[in-house]
Formats: sequence, C-alpha cells, structure tokens
Amino acid sequence: MAPNDLEKAVSGGSRTTGSDFGSAKVTKTGSAWSRFKHSFKRNPNARVVTVALDEEGRPLPDQPVATDQPLAMKLKDRHLQMIAIGGSIGTGLFVGSGAALSAGGPASVVIAYVLIGTMVFCTVHALGELAVTFPVAGSFAVYGTRFIDPAWGFAMAWNYALAWLVALPLEIVAASITMSFWEGSRDVNRTVWVTIFFITIAAINLFGVKGYGEAEFVFSTLKVAAVIGFIILGIVINTGGVPGQPYIGAKFWYNPGAFHNGFKGLCSVFVTAAFSFAGTELVGLCAAETKDPRKTLPKAVKQVFWRITLFYVVSLTIVGCLVPYNDPHLIGASSTDVNASPFVIAVRNAGIDAVPSIMNAVILVAVLSVGNSAVYGSSRTLASLADRKQAPKILGYIDNSGRPLVAILFCCSFGLIAYIVAAGDETRIKAFTWMLAISGLSAIFNWASICLCHIRFRRAWKLQGHTLDDLAFRSQATVYGSWLGLIFNVLILAAQFWTGFAPVGYGEMTAGERVESFFAAYLAFPVLMTSFLAYKIAFKTKFKRLKDIDVVSGRRELDLPALLAAEREEQRKWPRWKKIYKTLC
Repeated sequence: MAPNDLEKAVSGGSRTTGSDFGSAKVTKTGSAWSRFKHSFKRNPNARVVTVALDEEGRPLPDQPVATDQPLAMKLKDRHLQMIAIGGSIGTGLFVGSGAALSAGGPASVVIAYVLIGTMVFCTVHALGELAVTFPVAGSFAVYGTRFIDPAWGFAMAWNYALAWLVALPLEIVAASITMSFWEGSRDVNRTVWVTIFFITIAAINLFGVKGYGEAEFVFSTLKVAAVIGFIILGIVINTGGVPGQPYIGAKFWYNPGAFHNGFKGLCSVFVTAAFSFAGTELVGLCAAETKDPRKTLPKAVKQVFWRITLFYVVSLTIVGCLVPYNDPHLIGASSTDVNASPFVIAVRNAGIDAVPSIMNAVILVAVLSVGNSAVYGSSRTLASLADRKQAPKILGYIDNSGRPLVAILFCCSFGLIAYIVAAGDETRIKAFTWMLAISGLSAIFNWASICLCHIRFRRAWKLQGHTLDDLAFRSQATVYGSWLGLIFNVLILAAQFWTGFAPVGYGEMTAGERVESFFAAYLAFPVLMTSFLAYKIAFKTKFKRLKDIDVVSGRRELDLPALLAAEREEQRKWPRWKKIYKTLC
C-alpha cells in the first residue's frame, strides 16, 4: 500500500470497535480515487481512514486503524489566532468579575486571576501538544477515552456537551437582558430579542465551520479592541486625566481595602476566575477543522499567554483601582446584569456618558460570541460521541459540506429554552440555576482531564520508544506544567466544595438555603460520577495501561520526521529576534 493511497473515504463498510478510534471494512467498488469521490458526494456518513506505516510504507501489523469524521477543514490561521486571543472573553470577564470583586476585593481578584491564568496556560499548552499530534474530531473529549478510560472519556464528553447546551439559552437570555440597558429597548418584549438572537446564532452555525470562524474573527476583534481601549481609558481616569475627576491611584486598595471576606473571599474568587476562563479549550477542539494544525495551532496556543496577561490581569487590575468592592451596583447583582459590570461602573463613575453604552454593546457582542461557541462546541462533541457509539448515531451525520448538521440542529433547539423569559425573572433564575448546576464544574473537570491525559501520553510515548524530538509541538510548560495544572484544578474543586457548603454569609442562611446552595454549586460532581460508573459497569471498561495506550493512530502527517527536520534546519538560520518572537508568539 503506497502512502498516497492511505487516506480514503470508506462507504458501505461495517464498523468495529477494535480501538478507541474504531476500524473500517473496505468494499472495493473501483479505483481508490473513484471511491473517494463517490463516497464524499453521495454518502454523508463517510469516514477518512489512516493506517500506520513502517519505514517502507507498509501497514504495521496489529496496529489500530484511525477513523475520523470528514469535517470541513476550513478554519484559517487568522480564525484560530482570534479564537485563541478573544474567543472565551465573555460575561465571565465583563460581568462576572464584578461578583468576584464584591466577594474578595481587588487584591483577591488579581491573585486569583494570575494563579488561575497560570494553570490555564499550562493546560492549553498540554492540549496544544496533544491536538497537534492527534488532530481528531472531538479532541480532548476523545483523549479521555484514549489515555485514561473509555468510561471517563464518555463522562467528560457528555458533561462538556451539556455545559455548552445549557450555556446557549443562558447567553441568549443574557443578550435579551443586555438590550434593556438602552431606554428605547425596555418597552420591547424580551421574547422578541430572544427570537432575533436565536435566529442569528443558528444562522451563523448553519454556514458551517467557516461561518463560525468568520463570526468569531469579527466578535473577537471587537472584544480585543474594546478591552485595549478600556485599559487606555482606565489609566487616563485613574491618573486624573478626565476633566473634573481627581487622581485615584490605589486609594480603593486602602479604603475600603484590598481584601474582603478573608480567605473564603479569595476562594470564592478562585471559582469565579476559573469559570471566566471557560472556553479556552475550544482552540483544541478546532484542530480537526484546521487545514494545517501542525503550523497554526502552536501559534494559537502561544497567544493564550498574552490574552491572560493583557485582557484579564491588566484590565482587572485597573478595574480594582477604579471600583471599590463595596460599590452598591456590585452587590447582589446576577451574572446577567450588565449594570453590575465593573467595566461599565468604572466609566460611569468617571462621569463619561457615551462610553457605558459602548461597553454595553461590547458585552452584547461577547454574549453572542459565547452563544455562537456554545453551538460549535456542543455540536462537535456530540458528533464525536456519536461516531464512537456513545450517543445516538444520527448525531454523527456529516453532510457534503462537512457540517455535523443534525448535531448543529439539535444543539440549536436547546436555544428555545430561552423563551422561559416569558415566565418571569424568578422562574428564569431558578431554572437556569439548576441547569447550570448539572454541568457547572465542566471546565474544571475537563482541564484536569486534559492535564492527566498529557501526563499519561508523555509516559506512554517514552515507554513505547519515542523521543520528544518526534513531536511536532511540545508544551512550553512541559509535563511539570501539566502536573501543576492537575493539582490546581483539584484545589479549585476543593474550594468550590467549601464555598458551596459554607458560602460567604452562610451564618444568616437557613438549613434549606444551605443545602440548595451546596447542590447548586456541586451537583455536577455526583452527575459526572454517576455517568462514569454507569458506563464502566455497563461496558466493563478498564483503566488504560501505559503499554496499551495507542500513540500511533490519528496522526495526520505521513512524513513528519522529514518535515520537522526541514523546519528545524530553517529555524537554525533565524536571527535571534525572530527566535524570541516565535517562542513567545
């Protein structure tokens, strides 16, 4: 079998489950090229097959065959860069940071976001190494099955999909509430805004991955520009550059103070900060729909450091200098209340009339961006689950344009839950509280799983005779960074347990309110463990031993050693400034 004949579309074949990625039986009905064209034109359930070869181009014996869904690989370098830089900037930063400031004070916010940002940096680099090596559909949802246990992969993937499914109606509702910031929109029934935003998000995703990529490119550009503009304006306000406004400096760090509610306040900020970074892992999910993940994904992963530093740490440090933690607009506000955004409060307190409306428009864009990502993330995860027989088969349907069409429509249908706004605020808040509770810890569990997968991959990679020089991209945080990320995620889960069991001000709560508070914060854990144990018992899965872990299938490059050798030879000739730039960016 020649190398050029390796990637084929297989139609009419029966699927087996000899490995994590399945295998396929080829039905010979003509030449390889004719079968390739025929299957993609007429069979939307075709699968691309890749076989592991020896040095002479012959299939290796007893090696699993990698199958992957023929998703459209239309994401370009600029799409991935902007998704990495601004993709997950949303209400967690613009609005949720207000609750964090109110609970812990400005110093707690800075400390928590720096530490959680470091953990996310390590996690994303671990994911980048895995995704460049194995750019398969489903990404980290599949890695749990491959490197840990099929039951764990099943539980993690469904938990992740549920998190995004719940996020979609929540973001649509948040967008409708955001519109009430402007007086002219307050008289319009919120269901009208729900309809408009639902149709917009669904239409974007029905254009396929290119539609998602172009929309995120525009959304992320606007969010990045807004944050940079706020940083500049915040410095001007803080130094007394606005006419009629005094110099502020760090006075709010002294009065009312840098910390609030002591260590428990800091722990509560850790939890909020972790949720603010949710969505960062989408870069890895995009790998299967990127033309050349070996080149584009490392650059995107490196951008995460600058996003954490500039957009989170710097902007929130400025916010902490402009807004005291006891500002009345911060207290008791919900995560969808734009008036509780410290970014809006900071500008409003400075007496600048026009900018709050601009910031509100940016928050609206951020909300729509997260809703757009919700459909993308959940549909790709569900399609991958269906491909591995862990979800209804129909969800794995891939049309001729490379879209998981049924999964997209299924995920969009969850947006209809947003019409609950017609039932009133009390019903809406209670419904979303429990929906979020089911998957509220999804990001933490997924990050911990990614770190553990990377640790086990590195050990299996070494055990099976490979070296780090064989990898197209290596995590800058190394495997020690993955250990750090894993430990940090466990600590966040412990902090969430404590703040859920005994939240700030729990002494004034009744016993029933405490129980409700705990399950609202930690219900995701028993749900996750139940799904894990149920799958493990039903299918009798086993924890993967290092020698049994597959480190061969799913790799897209056919002549990787030669490509890497040529690239490294070229890199040796770069001037020092370019080497430094490429290392950081």
